[in-house]
Amino acid sequence: MHLAYPAVLAALLFCVGLYGVLARRNAILVLMSVELMLNAVNLNLVAFDVWLRDALHSGQALTLFTIAIAAAEIGIGLAIVLAVYRNRGTSDIDRLRDTAETDDAETLPDTAETAGTDSADAGADGTEPTSGRADGTTGKTKKAEATT
Repeated sequence: MHLAYPAVLAALLFCVGLYGVLARRNAILVLMSVELMLNAVNLNLVAFDVWLRDALHSGQALTLFTIAIAAAEIGIGLAIVLAVYRNRGTSDIDRLRDTAETDDAETLPDTAETAGTDSADAGADGTEPTSGRADGTTGKTKKAEATT
C-alpha cells in the first residue's frame, strides 16, 4: 500500500473540516467539522503506523485514545449546544458572542423613566406602577429586547 493515498485522503478530509469550522455558523455543523478533522488525523496515524511497521503499534493506540477523546468532546459539545439553544433559541455562533451576561444593569429600569414615580403615582386601586413606562414593560423584557 502506498502512503500517498491515505495521506491525500486525510488532507482532503482535513481541508473540508477546516472549511466547515471557518465558514459555518451553526454550532452542530462546526462540531461535525471538528470530527472530520480528527478523523483525518486518525487516518494519518494509522497509515503512518502501517507504513513504518511499528512493533508497538503506537499509531493505532494513539488513534484509540483520539477516538475516545472525540466521543467525549462531542457529548459535552452537544450538551452545551442544547443548553444554549434552550436559553437563547438559536445555535447561531455569531449571535452567541455575549454568553456572559450580567443581570444587574439590565433588569433595573432606567432612571430617566422612573424619575418622579413614587407612592403618589400608584393607581386608584393601590397597585404600584410597573416601571414608569407607558407600555408597562419591565426590566426583564428590556433584557430580552437587548439580547435580540
